Amino acid sequence: MAFMGKIFQALRRTRETVADAFDSVLKRKVSPESLEELEDTLISADMGFDTVEAVLGVVEKNQKEGFIDEVENYLVSILPRNQNNRVSHSKPVVLMVVGVNGTGKTTSSAKLANHYKSLGKKVLLVAADTYRAAAVEQLKIWAKRLDVNIVCNEKSQQPSAVLFDGLTTAKSQEMDITIVDTAGRLHTYKNLMAELEKMYRVIESRFPEFEIHSLITLDASLGQNSLIQAREFANTVQVDGAVLTKMDGTAKGGIVFPLYKELEIPVKFIGIGEDLDDLFLFNRNEYVQGLLGTGESS
Repeated sequence: MAFMGKIFQALRRTRETVADAFDSVLKRKVSPESLEELEDTLISADMGFDTVEAVLGVVEKNQKEGFIDEVENYLVSILPRNQNNRVSHSKPVVLMVVGVNGTGKTTSSAKLANHYKSLGKKVLLVAADTYRAAAVEQLKIWAKRLDVNIVCNEKSQQPSAVLFDGLTTAKSQEMDITIVDTAGRLHTYKNLMAELEKMYRVIESRFPEFEIHSLITLDASLGQNSLIQAREFANTVQVDGAVLTKMDGTAKGGIVFPLYKELEIPVKFIGIGEDLDDLFLFNRNEYVQGLLGTGESS
């Protein structure tokens, strides 16, 4: 499958360290020393302390009959079931794309528009990043390539005003899904976080007929920092899932585990590369196989 090949490829750097560490334990037998090395490797892949301790327990328990299959089963079991991420049929959806600058938010917004358009949905893009003229221009170029409508206002510095215009347009044009590219903000910027909160209040109070979904874009290479970002955003606004970007450039692919275990934020999409098609639905079986090197690589 093309998906499997791409994800397997993207997890190469993480797999090189993780699979090698498991191979080393297999060759040298399970011992305090080999388990300690495995622990260090898994923690450096950002699997999270609790997950790592549980994996070590699985290895010890199954050391006589070969533990890789049991580790794979365990890792799959602690991730949420695969979803198809099809949006609601009963109500129009507004999809808020949030996150810190540099995590691939604008590109992810375009990729999501492409994804939902390919499912036959009527899609509208809203360029609500009023602080970065380049983001608006970039989204306009993507919208043209995708042949989807876009709402933006270069004269306004008010994201909520752009959002209001966008949802008014979405309502009149009977759009199925409206994807809002919000301004990138550091989770430590209280005024910007308050502004994001205001955008959600605008939707809830003025456009109650819309169902709100939110995705946070997280740079996979930032590991634990991504976890901190996600926690702060989730403390301020609704976060339903994550788009994990730049997966192909990191050895920290284990971040999906603490993200779900500690914050209950499931990874919904994986972003690889810059092309519009470089966005894949997250599949827990394929992901874990790509991590451990147990699946087919093509």
